[in-house]
Amino acid sequence: MSKFKNIVERRAFVIQVKDYFFLFLGVMLYAIGFNAFILPERFVMGGVSGIASILYYAFGWTPGVMIWLINLGLLAIAFTALTRQFTIRTIVGVTMLSTLVSLFQWVFSMFPVITPGEDRFMHLVIGAMMSGAGLGLVFTHNGSTGGTDIVVALINKHSTMSIGRALQTVDIAIICSSYILFHSFEVIVYGVVFTLIASTMLDYVVNGSRQTVQFMIISKRYDVIADAINKEMHRGVTILNGEGWYSKKPVQVVMVLSRKYESQYVFNIIKAIDPNAMVSQTFCQGVFGEGFDKIK
Repeated sequence: MSKFKNIVERRAFVIQVKDYFFLFLGVMLYAIGFNAFILPERFVMGGVSGIASILYYAFGWTPGVMIWLINLGLLAIAFTALTRQFTIRTIVGVTMLSTLVSLFQWVFSMFPVITPGEDRFMHLVIGAMMSGAGLGLVFTHNGSTGGTDIVVALINKHSTMSIGRALQTVDIAIICSSYILFHSFEVIVYGVVFTLIASTMLDYVVNGSRQTVQFMIISKRYDVIADAINKEMHRGVTILNGEGWYSKKPVQVVMVLSRKYESQYVFNIIKAIDPNAMVSQTFCQGVFGEGFDKIK
């Protein structure tokens, strides 16, 4: 069992490092899309970054600094309403975002990659896809860039609305408010298109990570495997009673449902306990219930 515990602890550490790596990658992707394609074209977007961009267009205030200041109040909400782990990752995400937005604003002001005013729609599409994919990576790995992500996470936690749809609702309200400053419906239309593309990309990334797999495990140590999966992964386990047709002996089958990204963790547990276990893995079209998606 000591070997099993070492494998589980090592796997937990690897998962945590992996989560923070993809959190950084997602934030960086978002920051590049924001600074390289959105700010130069003076597009309006949703979220705290959208508010920060509007303040930048109106007063010249640095977006990175404004993103951090606006998030101070919302971080207090996250601290009381969401889990401690989510709050910590939100603080890390906001710090990363503010820092990288400021860094890449300087980089792309010195070395621009586009000519503002040319192919504006193409710039909008690229910026929206990068921003949506970046947020998708952040959400997939249990992180947050703060701001309306916190509001969206709360909505998604207590309702059946998808993350992308919740993001659309919040962001469109912010975009429409920009009319007070710009008095331009064109700006609003561009902002709405940006939101639709970004939220679609976000849902695509998140739904891909939510794919569910089913394990059927046959092992003489089925009880140890079931207990380990239940305690270490916090996943439900069902024991099916069967019979080997050739041996005519009773057989216990462990059935487990997990997310696709958790598959290797399941295999590591099985291998540590019974390397000779028979395992089948199948992809599920959809799984609804506790620990998975809600029935809509």
